[in-house]
Amino acid sequence: MSVLEQQKYWLALKFIPRLANATKLKLINQHSELGLFKLCQDQLKQCGLNPAQQQAILKPDWHKINTIIEQCQHFNISMINITDKNYPSLLKQAHNPPNLLFYQGNVKLFNQPQVAIVGSRSASISAKEHAKKFANQLSQNGIVITSGLAIGIDSCAHRGALEAKGSTIAVVATGLDQVYPRRHKELAAEILNCNGLIVSEYIPGSPPNPGCFPKRNTIISGMSLGTFVVEAQIRSGSLISARSALEQNREVFAMPGAINNPQTKGCHYLIKQGAILVDEVDDILSVLDLQGLSGLYNSEPKKIKNNHQQDLFIDPLLSSVDYETTSVDTVVSRSQLPTEEVLTRLLTLELRGLVTAVPGGYIKLN
Repeated sequence: MSVLEQQKYWLALKFIPRLANATKLKLINQHSELGLFKLCQDQLKQCGLNPAQQQAILKPDWHKINTIIEQCQHFNISMINITDKNYPSLLKQAHNPPNLLFYQGNVKLFNQPQVAIVGSRSASISAKEHAKKFANQLSQNGIVITSGLAIGIDSCAHRGALEAKGSTIAVVATGLDQVYPRRHKELAAEILNCNGLIVSEYIPGSPPNPGCFPKRNTIISGMSLGTFVVEAQIRSGSLISARSALEQNREVFAMPGAINNPQTKGCHYLIKQGAILVDEVDDILSVLDLQGLSGLYNSEPKKIKNNHQQDLFIDPLLSSVDYETTSVDTVVSRSQLPTEEVLTRLLTLELRGLVTAVPGGYIKLN
């Protein structure tokens, strides 16, 4: 099978509705890319697939898939599937990793030692300076800096790595045919010009959607040995990254700050729960043990250890979801939270395997 044909089948796999990534990969392992799409309806039914999923395999939208291929070629976007040797091996060890990633730039960075640096979009000047300084120093020690191309801490982390002539990866929550936020178009170009990497799990044309950012954060933490939170509020995407890092059995680092600054509350909370306090770069380097990393990127997936800290991250919103179909409107009414926040937090709970999306709403899982 040619590379182009393989890409088409992986895109067709991506568009099977309401099917977990792990289940999709299991089907590919059992039947191969070509074999899966040659199964008849009875065979697909025996695989436990519902009618909509069966139709997505029996009659893939080849026009849509060919259009995506053309868009990727136009914007110099490459694809990598989870069976590829260059797919980030640490991400493969995480819970429910994407089966297909889109990228521009240096594919070799996927399996280089990475540290995620994340934090507030409205960070203080001193926090931005610290993010840039730590990124610079980590880069000088051979660490790839991974972040989300957002304003604030993220962009400072990328720039710190670039100023050190180091490597940086930007994981984004849109299609790679666009840059979000637009003000970072030059930064994105500089990352690519300096042999960096920009990554997304979303097809070209995908706009910035609030529900996409928590999933973006799980990729950032999933590819990294540890996540360093420089400045963050209690309710923030940075703490989603920290939660994900804990669940993926990765290190969490946090920088303390002034006790009267609301932007440092998230970091102080993480430190109270056992995150490693960082005030100099050696606090990170000594924990990572860079001499022992060579085998980590070729090892079998780790079992996630039972960490009592994870229990502290269970969203109280979970109590608003029943063991039978609960509509989003019902969850909004019970929690008295804005709909947008409820949707984001439900997605986080779904990523953690605590709820599942069903027609008409969500169901709590055991």
